[in-house]
Amino acid sequence: QLSLVESGGGLVQPGGSLRLSCTASGATLATYSIAWFRQVPGKEREGISCKRISDGINAYYDRSVKGRFTISRDTAANTGYLQMNSLQPEDTGIYYCAAVAKRPILSECMMERQYVHWGQGTQVTVSS
Repeated sequence: QLSLVESGGGLVQPGGSLRLSCTASGATLATYSIAWFRQVPGKEREGISCKRISDGINAYYDRSVKGRFTISRDTAANTGYLQMNSLQPEDTGIYYCAAVAKRPILSECMMERQYVHWGQGTQVTVSS
């Protein structure tokens, strides 16, 4: 059974960077599609990035983070990452990683219902 644990959240000033980690245990993360979601105060959880099985170098982003965030995975470390640059106050929220042992169609790659395994979330606060 795959288990996921996020880390790397914290307080950062506007314009700063953070790298979130999603450490997997119990299974090989490389055989799963992965995604990052976030829940900002007052809103529902939303998908912001995904990387499917066999996507190779391809990855997908919500328009709110495209060009600033980068999703990746390290097979040897069995860990997924979300590099977040140029952070803004509106990026404040709880960030979750998720995984599923299948390749969702592209239009559903960032939909919650596609994912079975979830981490507990890590808080990101962007404030001066």
